[in-house]
Amino acid sequence: MGLILDSSILIGAERQGQSVTQVLEAVLNAFGNQEVAIPSVALVELAQGSYRANTPERQVRRQAFVDELLADVPGYPFTAQIALLAGRFDGEQQAKGVKIPFQDLLIGATAPGLSYAIVTGNPRHFQLIPKLTVIAF
Repeated sequence: MGLILDSSILIGAERQGQSVTQVLEAVLNAFGNQEVAIPSVALVELAQGSYRANTPERQVRRQAFVDELLADVPGYPFTAQIALLAGRFDGEQQAKGVKIPFQDLLIGATAPGLSYAIVTGNPRHFQLIPKLTVIAF
């Protein structure tokens, strides 16, 4: 099994001034030597943060974090299979009156097709997705 990093882990690390290397070391120390990947939706969230930065220095730091992430961690694209899985998860949950935030839905739908777990700082929404292994970190 591999690990998908949720954007909450990455955004939190960047805000704390950690490098991607430090994040990866912490994750691998906690969960063992496994493949680590990021979904393309998490990259969207990180890019948004870079462009929303309120100072030029913060934008440069955030963009450097994204660049390091892209160099060190494989990304997984949003595919038709993931779209259909996300639609299924969302439809099933909305039929029960439960709403999953769109970004979490797409990130969560990336992991099952890879047989990966989600590592997140915010497990609440991911726990609503069936057959998804959620690891709070």
